[in-house]
Amino acid sequence: MFSWANKEGKRKDPELFQTVSDGLKRLYRSKLFPLEDAYRFHEFHSPALEDADFDNKPMVLLVGQYSTGKTTFIRHLMEQDFPGMRIGPEPTTDSFIAVMYGDQEGLVPGNALVVDPKKPFRKLNAFGNAFLNRFVCAQMPNPVLESISIIDTPGILSGEKQRISRGYDFAAVLEWFAERVDRIILLFDAHKLDISDEFSEVIRALKNHEDKMRVVLNKADQIGTQQLMRVYGALMWSLGKIVNTPEVIRVYIGSFWAQPLLVPDNRKLFEAEEKDLFQDIQGLPRNAALRKLNDLIKRARLAKVHAYIISALKKEMPNMFGKENKKKELIANLGDIYAKIEKEHQISPGDFPKLSKMQEMLAGQDFSKFQSMKPKLMEAVEDMLSNDIAKLMTLVRQEEAAMPSQVVQGGAFEGAMNGPFGHGYGEGAGEGIDELEWIVARDKPTYDEIFYTLSPVNGKVSGAMAKKEMVKSKLPNTVLGKIWKLADVDKDGFLDDEEFALANHLIKVKLEGHELPSELPDHLVPPSKQH
Repeated sequence: MFSWANKEGKRKDPELFQTVSDGLKRLYRSKLFPLEDAYRFHEFHSPALEDADFDNKPMVLLVGQYSTGKTTFIRHLMEQDFPGMRIGPEPTTDSFIAVMYGDQEGLVPGNALVVDPKKPFRKLNAFGNAFLNRFVCAQMPNPVLESISIIDTPGILSGEKQRISRGYDFAAVLEWFAERVDRIILLFDAHKLDISDEFSEVIRALKNHEDKMRVVLNKADQIGTQQLMRVYGALMWSLGKIVNTPEVIRVYIGSFWAQPLLVPDNRKLFEAEEKDLFQDIQGLPRNAALRKLNDLIKRARLAKVHAYIISALKKEMPNMFGKENKKKELIANLGDIYAKIEKEHQISPGDFPKLSKMQEMLAGQDFSKFQSMKPKLMEAVEDMLSNDIAKLMTLVRQEEAAMPSQVVQGGAFEGAMNGPFGHGYGEGAGEGIDELEWIVARDKPTYDEIFYTLSPVNGKVSGAMAKKEMVKSKLPNTVLGKIWKLADVDKDGFLDDEEFALANHLIKVKLEGHELPSELPDHLVPPSKQH
């Protein structure tokens, strides 16, 4: 029947795959899908995966209350308007918009999207017309979209507005996207930190995807430094009450649009934060295969637990009479069944689905149609997790090594890297990069006075003598050792007056909070050594 089911029951050698994507598709179809199908996994948790789910580009999901700058953030990244874009202080984006690459600019409506086998949205059909009428794909030729796709979402409502029904399960749709995207960015407005009931519900729906979540505190240029500190503290306090993780979620602070800063006091902070966020997004294509592999492992673990639950319920059901009463009893005592399965199969409590949600789902099911335990299906998934996944991990590293330059390019990502406006340009070790004079020469007279107190021999001081002076900086030996290697340009184990001045300049750079270069930049090479 299936390729993994051999009559002898012998364990097969791990399968051979050409690419990670090909391996994931084959493993899912041959080993995980049969288990999911047998125990109705798709009715309880997540629809079946399709080829497009494994082949699609990395996706970034933007979530936030209305007027936090989600659509403006996308426009800032691409430096181009996209079809269907509307920006305003009121709740303007009333649809889910998948912004994707296309040769021609245009909009594809939701009902057409969910029948396109090349797009990873076919299973969204289950949310019905109320959702599909609010779902479009904006296609356009843009270099940023050659590497990633971006999902814009309707602004989350607050107060009276959230009582108006959307006509579809908003939190469930976001949960569907969260399972499939590579990064979830929660946007907050520095002036609107209140987390509404609907936003709280959404964040809780994103549970189990905290590793994908990043937070952006947008419009931070509209307040001063003291207010910003208070706003940041209030945001962390609010998030701590909703996101139940021992780690602190990474928060990026800035003003993500191409307009002048209203309060420029924190410009350097905003530049550093934007650089970090852009690096995080740029790394998504390189890590996409690993993310898909990780998501498949998470899905397989949940499918295993689900199979144990369903088969345990089937085992407890009577053959003839009293089925309905027994069903109610089993649902009420589902927590005891969880505990029994956890103990019997050594499964972590974190792998089990939420108890209340599972009880709610089971209430509408016919237990008599459940399957009893099928060991061969379970063995196939165990074999996949213990053997085949290890093979794919090796292949992931090989693909990463073969494509090291796979990063998001174009749009705002180019402006953040190029020329004198790149982050840190002309600062720290980069100071003096555009000057004709050797930058160290400015302070060289001061350094020369120290140099000649060290009793140089033939115009040079030994490592031991230089060390006595360098340790006065109180920098760790590991840092001073790196400075010595950079400053000893001719590698003779001694420092002349220029090299000694260079060493002191690099100490100053480090003490000012900048990073040391891995190699000495051309503009820092002493004039006498530039040949």
